[in-house]
Amino acid sequence: MFAFIVRRLVQAVIVMVTVAFIAFMLFQYIGDPVNNILGQDATPQQRQQLRVDLGLDKPFFIQFGHFVTRAAQGEFGLSLRQGQKVSSLIAERLPATVELSVLAALLALFLGVPMGVYSALRRNTFLSQVMMTVSLIGVSLPTFLIGILLILVFAVLLKWLPSYGRGDIVALGSWTTGMLTLDGWKHLLMPAITLAVFQLALIMRLVRAEMLEVLRADYIKFARARGLPNRVVYFGHALKNTLVPVITITGLQLGGLIAFAIITETVFQWPGMGLLFIQAVTFADIPIMAAYLCLIAAIFVVINLIVDLLYFAVDPRLRVERLVGGH
Repeated sequence: MFAFIVRRLVQAVIVMVTVAFIAFMLFQYIGDPVNNILGQDATPQQRQQLRVDLGLDKPFFIQFGHFVTRAAQGEFGLSLRQGQKVSSLIAERLPATVELSVLAALLALFLGVPMGVYSALRRNTFLSQVMMTVSLIGVSLPTFLIGILLILVFAVLLKWLPSYGRGDIVALGSWTTGMLTLDGWKHLLMPAITLAVFQLALIMRLVRAEMLEVLRADYIKFARARGLPNRVVYFGHALKNTLVPVITITGLQLGGLIAFAIITETVFQWPGMGLLFIQAVTFADIPIMAAYLCLIAAIFVVINLIVDLLYFAVDPRLRVERLVGGH
């Protein structure tokens, strides 16, 4: 186990250095930071002095080394558009994105798994057919269209929920949350559902397919022959062996929710990192773009490591293989 963790950590470091190099190249080939900061009217002396202050007069690999060192400390300089520290802007927007993504992931997981199990065990019932139809719609419709339809129905026609913003929030130290206020929940509900629809449909269809395959396995037939009740067969044997691919998809989708919440945050003007990134792209704010890229890569690396470790808890075959390989 220790060797496995060390190997994964080494791979994670290699991935992060590669992503950092790509982020660093944004500074080299997209826009001129000196021109973005000083504008067109600056004198050559002012431009040269700023290049010295920013370290742009140093060789390429020295600049990259300084960039990696600062990035490891969470520092990416100043926003070219807002003039504030990028780390402060990210810290201000991160709670909103995490809150939205985690709620969407929980909705997708705690609704998708039971729906997938039911549609596998009762696949010929009317309700199962309805679920499959809904899941097909969920994986087919683009996210922005789902958000617009929800706004049309629940904000414009019924006027039950607000259509944009985060609502009232509560500060818990440096962290902010809207889950402690009724207005915060009203603002959070539609964006979370919009972000969760595709993941819910994907998890449901995956669980159903894996469950149907597992139910045809020999050990399930043997369990039935022993006279075990259906509850034990379905949930003690079949569902447990269905969870390995579900953990993989769910873990990766959580990283995807955080990374690709951009569309949902734009539709609902949700003040998260996705909206900040879109604004940075619009104004070629390279420090924010680089910080976002590195942060999302770090999230994926951490989630992948957690998923790999969860395999050992869920699938005993992997633990046996490691022990055999060790001997």
